[in-house]
Amino acid sequence: MGFSMRLEKLWGNPVTAPCTRLAVQMGKDKAATMLLLRFIRPTCMGRTREIFPSVQVLGFVRHSNLVPLWALYVGPRGEKLLVHPFFLHGSLYHFLKDGESKFYKWDTIHKLSVGIAKGIDHLHNALAGPIIHGNLKSKNILLDVDLVPHLSDYGLHLLLSSTAAQEMLDVSASEGYKASELIKTKDVCRETDIYSLGIIFLEMLTRKEPTATNLSSSWELHLPTSVRNLALQRKLPDIFSPELLSRGKNQRFSNNAEQQLLSYFQLAMSCCSPSPSLRPEIKQVLRILDEIS
Repeated sequence: MGFSMRLEKLWGNPVTAPCTRLAVQMGKDKAATMLLLRFIRPTCMGRTREIFPSVQVLGFVRHSNLVPLWALYVGPRGEKLLVHPFFLHGSLYHFLKDGESKFYKWDTIHKLSVGIAKGIDHLHNALAGPIIHGNLKSKNILLDVDLVPHLSDYGLHLLLSSTAAQEMLDVSASEGYKASELIKTKDVCRETDIYSLGIIFLEMLTRKEPTATNLSSSWELHLPTSVRNLALQRKLPDIFSPELLSRGKNQRFSNNAEQQLLSYFQLAMSCCSPSPSLRPEIKQVLRILDEIS
C-alpha cells in the first residue's frame, strides 16, 4: 500500500514546536484513507502510564461536531502520535481568510456557529465529567465538504507537560483567543472556552483576525475592542464583513437580516465579556442562536 504525506504547522516553529500535524494518505486509489497524525515530541508529553487515563477519556468522545481520537501510537524513543480522521476542506481559519465569497453568507455563518456551539456543549455537559477544550480557535475547527465544523485539539492540554501546555496557552494569547483572567493552563474552565468562542463568532462576523500582530499596540487592535469602539461610534455596518451585507444588485438588506446580524454581534460580545460571570453558558448560547435563526 502506498502513501503520501503533507506536513503543516500546528503552532510555533515546525522544528521546535511541541506538536506538528502530519496528513497521511494510505493508498493511492479513490478509496484511500486520509489520516491526521499529530506528532508530539517526547519531552512535551507525560509518560504513557500517566496520560493513559486522559487518553481513554478523550478516545471515547464521539460527536458529529468533534474530531475523534482514533488511536495513540507510542514509539520506541518515547515519541507519540495521535491518530485522527482528516478533513479535506481545511480549517475555519482558512475558510474565512481564503474561502470564496459565494460561500460566505449569513446562513453559512449561522450553521457553523451552531455546530461549534454543539461541540462545546457536548464537551461541557454531555459526558461523565466536563472536558474543557482549552485551545479553541478557528485554526482548530476543521470543515468537511458540507462545511460542517469539527472541533479538534479539545483536551490536548491534559496530555501535555506543563511547559508545553503553557506554550500552547501563550500562542493562544498572542493570537487573541485567551481570556484575560487565564494565566495558567491548569485554570482553563467553561468560561474561558466561552470567551474563545465569542472571539471566533466575531472572527466569522468580520472576517478579521483577532489581533493585528504586525502592529505594535495589540490591545487597541484586539477584535472585541475594535468592534466595541465602532458600536459606541454607531458604526455598526462597519463591523460586518461586506459580503454579509451584500444581497446583489437591486436587493436591499432587509430589516430582519440586519436584526439577525445585530443579535449575533450582541451574543458574540457577551461571550467576550471581561467578567467571566457575565458570559453566557453554552446552552444559553445555543438557545440564542436558535432564536436568531
